[in-house]
Amino acid sequence: MLFNSFEFLIFFPVVTVLFFLIPHRYRWLHLLVASCGFYMAFIPIYILILLLTIVVDYYAGILIENAEGSQRRFYLAMSLVANIGVLAVFKYYNFFIDNVNSLLHLSNPTASLPLLNIILPIGLSFHTFQAMSYTIEVYRRNQPAERHFGIYALYVMFYPQLVAGPIERPQNVLYQFHQRQYFNYSRVASGLRLMAWGLFKKVVIADRMAYLVNEVYNTPHDYRGLPLLVATIFFSVQIYCDFSGYSDMALGAARVMGFELMKNFDRPYFSKSISEFWRRWHISLSTWFKDYLYISLGGNRVALPRACFNLFFVFMVSGLWHGANWTFIVWGALHGIYLVVGMLTKSARNRFIERTNLTFLNNALLNTALTYGLVAFAWIFFRANTLHDAVYVIRHTLDLSPDLWHISAVKVFYKRNEWLALAGALAVLFVVEKYQFRLSIGNWLAQQATPVRWAMYYGIVLYIALLGAFEHVQFIYFQF
Repeated sequence: MLFNSFEFLIFFPVVTVLFFLIPHRYRWLHLLVASCGFYMAFIPIYILILLLTIVVDYYAGILIENAEGSQRRFYLAMSLVANIGVLAVFKYYNFFIDNVNSLLHLSNPTASLPLLNIILPIGLSFHTFQAMSYTIEVYRRNQPAERHFGIYALYVMFYPQLVAGPIERPQNVLYQFHQRQYFNYSRVASGLRLMAWGLFKKVVIADRMAYLVNEVYNTPHDYRGLPLLVATIFFSVQIYCDFSGYSDMALGAARVMGFELMKNFDRPYFSKSISEFWRRWHISLSTWFKDYLYISLGGNRVALPRACFNLFFVFMVSGLWHGANWTFIVWGALHGIYLVVGMLTKSARNRFIERTNLTFLNNALLNTALTYGLVAFAWIFFRANTLHDAVYVIRHTLDLSPDLWHISAVKVFYKRNEWLALAGALAVLFVVEKYQFRLSIGNWLAQQATPVRWAMYYGIVLYIALLGAFEHVQFIYFQF
């Protein structure tokens, strides 16, 4: 079920109203059943995969807590192998076999290993990582094992963040499912505002930009110059509005019922360095890799060459996490290179600026623009269907041929009379993103007189309804 679907428009208020009407002791069951229904709206049979990993990790957590020494490591390994094994089969088996077959064909063109004809379960990477965080935290004694099977199942399956995060930690969420939640008007209003903001980013901006991005990137060899540049810039905004829009709707839906999930985005395109970008982009995933992989490898508490390797390796794995395609691996490697180069040159860059007095090199606007340029360049590999397509886009983006303006994708956009609406939506996005940290727009709205406040609410809903591209477009990150 999609947040931007009419089915969810019915599902959400029904589930929420029933949540507050039924006694507290049954609410976990209500939410668990609702979450199962939400997930089964995609491919019903795949809920059995979730059930399998939930059972394994539930008992693994108890066994880890009760065991000592090597037994604890054994039970943890059992849990991790089960989770990673499911992920490997469904997400990476065909990718691995494809590459093996390519090597086999060099010596024997007729040799090939069989591929699996399966569909990737939606959100598999997200709930797998969330389940793994539970057993790891129990192993580290940061979280007691959850004895209530239903509550643990709800931790993995909680519908707002089930298929695209944020990837929660057990100590942040599990205790909330035990707490009694009461209806609170201010909290409900805050959650609904956040959901509306996420829906605005998704259907008014992301889905509108998708028209041009898909037109160009699905057939990139038909274009040169400006279309490729515009499509790349558009995709950088599209993926942000799409994914952060989902996160806002997830946080908002949970907040309405009294649950607080972790913030997943913090205005990442205002970052002044790549390291800052990763502290602001997909925060739940970047902190997951930091807590469970980077630090486990030694982090930066080792010799500099090893620290550089750790950083690069983590981002290679992050690229592979995003998709079973060499384009994602290159995307992750690029960010790893950015960060390693930044680490190695930081002292030299600072000394150079001090000695030459070229203080403009530390200008916030310049550094923000450079950071965005590096991020947008890497997005080319993330969006391209193949490495060949990505190389073509890079080579021909600055092509200033005479037929530069022969852009069927832009003509399609003009026919839709989208440019003016898009410009207005982007202006709203920029103002809110730029000044939200100085002035909480939600708090400002809450302080207005009731007629003014509700007039603005209705205006926002009408604006989204009139300009939204309600075509049930799936969120980009569902594929991961």
